[in-house]
Amino acid sequence: MKIKVVKDILGANEQIAERNRQLLDSKGVLAVNLMSSPGAGKTSLILETIKRLKGKTRLGIIEGDVSSSLDAEVIGKEGVPVVQINTGGGCHLDANMTHSALGNMPLQDIELLLIENVGNLICPAEFALGEHKKVLISSIPEGDDKPFKYPSMFHKADVVLINKIDLLPYLKFDTDAFSQAIRGINERAEIFQISCATGQGIEKWVSWLLTQMSRRQS
Repeated sequence: MKIKVVKDILGANEQIAERNRQLLDSKGVLAVNLMSSPGAGKTSLILETIKRLKGKTRLGIIEGDVSSSLDAEVIGKEGVPVVQINTGGGCHLDANMTHSALGNMPLQDIELLLIENVGNLICPAEFALGEHKKVLISSIPEGDDKPFKYPSMFHKADVVLINKIDLLPYLKFDTDAFSQAIRGINERAEIFQISCATGQGIEKWVSWLLTQMSRRQS
């Protein structure tokens, strides 16, 4: 019975996610679900992305947090549309929450929607939002064993960003072993090494986003 309940929840979520996806498609919006553990650098990545894409494409942001609107307030200062979702203790966003947020976004004025999911390496992998791409951020201080501990997240990611690469000289982290572990779980995932602090690798990330947008428009 428990399994049936879980399947019912995920099935209902997927139906709403599909409606979200159809809405986004009808407006020509590419939606990217950003997932990571707390503190891996989701908000920093969004700010760096805005900095490089402002004037090149029209962005919108959905901010997901357990509580507070601190990140949304910071991002709002960049002059892009942003909607805050507070889960009230929930460990992930779901399609229904995202649907409500989309209703408050000027989708006709947005080409790229970045969705910052709640910091968690388990639940966000299971709940589709209606996004077109899933991006997982894993930072150097977290250690290089995360693909083994949280394989579902890495299995479902279209891109894995290794963030805070500037800390590599100071911490024990085997980037080759980390990448090899990801390949063993998910051969199709693209892997970029980045630093939101120094800007290293951010242009490659931005280039990937622009390529995805171009492919959807062609």
